[in-house]
Amino acid sequence: MVQLYAGLALYGVSSALLVRAGLGLEPWGVLHQGLAERTGLTIGVVTIIVGAAVLLLWIPIRQKPGLGTVSNVFVIGVAMDGTLAVAPDVNGLAAQIPVMIAGIVLNGAATGLYISARFGPGPRDGLMTGLHRLTGRSIRLVRTAIEIAVVATGFLLGGSVGAGTVAYALAIGPLAQFFLRVFAIPSAGEGSREVAKSTPEQAILPG
Repeated sequence: MVQLYAGLALYGVSSALLVRAGLGLEPWGVLHQGLAERTGLTIGVVTIIVGAAVLLLWIPIRQKPGLGTVSNVFVIGVAMDGTLAVAPDVNGLAAQIPVMIAGIVLNGAATGLYISARFGPGPRDGLMTGLHRLTGRSIRLVRTAIEIAVVATGFLLGGSVGAGTVAYALAIGPLAQFFLRVFAIPSAGEGSREVAKSTPEQAILPG
């Protein structure tokens, strides 16, 4: 439980750092920021609303949520808004680049924490794996299609796409795989190692 909620809170903090860096957000963050710009809501509130809406899409694809799934919807958005309330704007590349890097690395650590806790995938992860199961298409193809649609929609709405978006896309897979092994919870037999082996691709679309 501690690992789950620490991971979700850290995910919100890391997403807020990417916002403050101003060099481009992770794919779903682009959509959340674009919707926030259009609606006047905070990006954390939009993150919660989008997470809940995605969770509703689990019904027709017959995905079953867990405690981590429901917690994901609320904790990340709250942590994100809380961090943005106290973190100042960052100006100049000399400060923006380190903040961006910190956001990406912490996001990978957060992903490893909450997925390794094994309380269920996030709403967006479950959408991806559910569509993979229904369509028979590969995880990578489904993930790529979802992310392209999300980034394009978010960009058209005014979300930030930039070097941070590209850096996140390139780095999050290896980082998530590394931290999944670091935070894997020991269990009987090979359970902990199986978590590290089987979930990195899900982790590439955390949340």
